[in-house]
Amino acid sequence: MSHITLVRHGQANTEARDETSYDKLSDLGWQQARWLGEHFQQTGEVFARTYTGTLQRHIETAEGIGPDCPTEVVRDPRLNEMQYFDVATRLQEQHGLPIPQEREGFIEHLPTLFTYWKEGRIEDVPETFAHFESRVSDVLNEIAAGEGRALVVTSGGLIGMAMRLIMRLDIAAMSHMCLTIENSSLHRVQPLSTGLAMTQFNAIPHLDTPARAFARTHL
Repeated sequence: MSHITLVRHGQANTEARDETSYDKLSDLGWQQARWLGEHFQQTGEVFARTYTGTLQRHIETAEGIGPDCPTEVVRDPRLNEMQYFDVATRLQEQHGLPIPQEREGFIEHLPTLFTYWKEGRIEDVPETFAHFESRVSDVLNEIAAGEGRALVVTSGGLIGMAMRLIMRLDIAAMSHMCLTIENSSLHRVQPLSTGLAMTQFNAIPHLDTPARAFARTHL
């Protein structure tokens, strides 16, 4: 049993309003990943195992982190983000709630979307809320049971779900946590005999200088 370091991918295509267009790093997203890799080198952080989802932004972030990722990276679709734009589009079509155009709009939109999704009030979704919750639980527990420190490159919604499971958060609290998760941020999970424990949240040591303040992003 060893701890897991969850990394949210670097900044993606912030102008996108669909899953396919969003799924690539911006130039800044690549830079965030490279700076994170340099941070791992400087601190001597070594990982025995690396996992990513199968999304392009996950794979590119792991590539940007670079040498501290083991040569063989496990790509597991269970680490993929919920299909936010698809669910949000159905929410708009079925309930008249438009997709926000700026970050402030997501503050009210996200808890509403999660609530409707969890209660089964959105039809024809790519996966149910219960399935998302189950796959996140399964993959985290499997990784936690492995040997050596694990680096996991994934997305903000999945990290938010991990926090919901570990800290028993309700939908409102989970939504608020998701909204604060920064691109390329670090989150540590420690396996204990009683279950998984969150020991670090939303750390950005590689960006936490005045010269890199511009590189702190949420979308």
